[in-house]
Amino acid sequence: MAADRVVCRKGAIYGDEILEVATLPTIRRRHYGRVVGVALIVVALAFIAKAFSEGQIEWKVVGQFFTAPAILFGLLNTIWMTLCAMALGIVLGVIFAIMYMSPNPVISRCAVAYIWFFRGTPLLLQLLLWFNLALVFPTISIPGLFEARMVDVMTPFVATLLGLGLNQGAYTAEVVRGGILSVDTGQVEASKSIGMTPLATLFYIVLPQAMRVIVPPVGNEVISMVKLTSIASVIGYSEVLRNSQDVYYANGRVIELLIVTACWYLAVVTVLQVGQHFIERYFSKGYSRRNGVPAPAASA
Repeated sequence: MAADRVVCRKGAIYGDEILEVATLPTIRRRHYGRVVGVALIVVALAFIAKAFSEGQIEWKVVGQFFTAPAILFGLLNTIWMTLCAMALGIVLGVIFAIMYMSPNPVISRCAVAYIWFFRGTPLLLQLLLWFNLALVFPTISIPGLFEARMVDVMTPFVATLLGLGLNQGAYTAEVVRGGILSVDTGQVEASKSIGMTPLATLFYIVLPQAMRVIVPPVGNEVISMVKLTSIASVIGYSEVLRNSQDVYYANGRVIELLIVTACWYLAVVTVLQVGQHFIERYFSKGYSRRNGVPAPAASA
């Protein structure tokens, strides 16, 4: 074979042919669709900016009410309700996911019924049912220990917590079940072979691996929960949107207060997205993000 002969993937060619191809001019590919898309986006943004600049918006009022006590109080209530409802929803989700996968048909059917009901009815309807529970149970009591009127117990906070938490538990149960099913059954068999109990296998083997699958959708649910708390305004829960409405009912600055509310929602969601990123990265250690294959060990 001649010394100047080389081999490429598509076959053998001579060095002169390679030189000839290398000297051909390179024509840059033109992306007309991208250019048109960018132009349309710029025009749309300019139109929106022009509309807001010429609209009847008192930007000084936006700044004035951005840190108003009523708005901050509602914001704290929104964040607190999000944390409480998600904590309740995650606990219920794990419990009912395990119940759903139980070999006991009674326990499994109970979990199926719970998920069916709370996913099958509107959240607003559930909130109204909890808030008006006194029409069915006028009093609540534990014989010899406790007795009270239901209207005193079922405050807007309690009704919102039960409505959002129970509803979230039904969705989280399916997320957790999907994460558990993603763990290879060989992991469970290996834990049994070394004498681990089913509960220890669940908490030390299955759930830590399932978290990689569970965290992204649960993080998405947390962000959705921040916005779902606004529904609680219909039963009088004092969250940020309701407090904003109370303010603009008094001063007539509707769009200004809505802008303030939107900015606070975006700020909270941005913080949560950053937190979700770091949590996902923590539970994805050792896994390839592209195909889920364990990543090679880092060199020393």
